[in-house]
Amino acid sequence: MKKTVGSMVAIATISIAAGDINTPHERIAETNSTTPVFENGIFNRVHFKGDLRLRYESIERDDADNTYRNRYRLRLGVKIDLLDNLHFDVGMRSGFGNPTSGNQTFLDDEALGDYFFQSLRFNVLGFTYTSGNATYKIGREPYMMYRPIKSQLVWDNDVSMNGVNYQYKDDIQTITLGINEPTLEENSVAENNVYLFLAQYVHQTKLDFAKLNLGAGIYYYDGLKGNTELFGKSKGNTVTNGRYVNNYHLAEGFGELQFNDVWGMPFTVAVGFVYNVAADTDNFGYDLAFQLGKAKHVGDWQVKYSYTDLQEDAALGAYTDSDNFGGGTAARGHAIRVKYKFSEHTYFTGNFFFDKLYESKSKVAGMEPNYERVQLDAIVKF
Repeated sequence: MKKTVGSMVAIATISIAAGDINTPHERIAETNSTTPVFENGIFNRVHFKGDLRLRYESIERDDADNTYRNRYRLRLGVKIDLLDNLHFDVGMRSGFGNPTSGNQTFLDDEALGDYFFQSLRFNVLGFTYTSGNATYKIGREPYMMYRPIKSQLVWDNDVSMNGVNYQYKDDIQTITLGINEPTLEENSVAENNVYLFLAQYVHQTKLDFAKLNLGAGIYYYDGLKGNTELFGKSKGNTVTNGRYVNNYHLAEGFGELQFNDVWGMPFTVAVGFVYNVAADTDNFGYDLAFQLGKAKHVGDWQVKYSYTDLQEDAALGAYTDSDNFGGGTAARGHAIRVKYKFSEHTYFTGNFFFDKLYESKSKVAGMEPNYERVQLDAIVKF
């Protein structure tokens, strides 16, 4: 009860305070300056951004004790304009270096000061170079792959790439290529190095009433089969004695139709699938989703529904959605996500998951437990 009351007070406080915070940018990569660097003063070359999210969360499942907790996520970012088209990006996130989450649980038996700043870790540290329609990223940078309606079938929202990545984008197509090393993540405990080679192509077609996006991707992990778990947990993937039984060579395909106006609001519907060609069984997953509205202006709202079914070895569980299914693979179910823009810099969101875990992921043998999760958030961006 003490945690719940404290969380609600904090939510009210940040909502009132939000009016004095500068307009945010969603990601460091999207923060652009239209004025040439050398026409700016030194301080105009440095761009700060960040956000704070407070969350109340409940997790109820048939095969384990229920969990109720209050959490926060703090993200801080800086983009430094070295040249007009060369930027140095730095980002830190709470959560002690979790590659797919910045959440940190408030602890009753510890003072906030004992872990608030200690949990911050670098999740972005690299360079971005742009030339015409091309963008190059070197170092630890946010993912560049396109995801229909921000699908997390293959990639969690918080994943960063560790390597060299390239993207070409114009009005018709988007091409993304990259070479990365997931074992460069701070929390990686894999016995041997793992490399990720990625390629994705998206074709955009403008229709009279909508825009159609069709895409395909290949994500080739080298070094997983026989290796120890990447971050110390199987996350639904098939393992024996803590070692991956399969490799993960993933083929992705998706279609997305973005309608201009349905009931006076934008409406998007999408379907996507992933298939692991390196596994003989339990290697397929798909996602069906739609979203109505977009929380862009004060008073706007949006709602997204998705149904996801992800077999054990269809994707690498370490990088899939960390909220749905409790993270990872080996489950199927419904997700409802709502978002409301309360003020210029404050959002209220709610995420509701109604899932069925596969028997392989159950804590009780022979059981496919229900998994229900609720997240209520208040977010301030600055």
